[in-house]
Amino acid sequence: MKKSIFMDWSKGALLGAALLPFVAHASVESSLTGLKTVLLSGILPIVAVMAIGIASFQFFTGNPNAKNNLWYAIIGAGLVFGAQSIIDLISRTVK
Repeated sequence: MKKSIFMDWSKGALLGAALLPFVAHASVESSLTGLKTVLLSGILPIVAVMAIGIASFQFFTGNPNAKNNLWYAIIGAGLVFGAQSIIDLISRTVK
């Protein structure tokens, strides 16, 4: 099998970016902070509201597990919307 020059170059660049964070222009901490921001401000609240909506729809249609699903959705939404406070509490305790 013939290897292309691009494949060799891209593997080396990826390895260099992983070993030298300043080459990638990001540190692990800033990457995790960015991921936390995206999850807590965008994705998880939308999922929590959708879960409450789906559980409510199940409750109105007479699904036998709807009451449990609604409670799980409410507890999950509470955790999602309180996640930043929980993270701040843990980080203050560790420091």
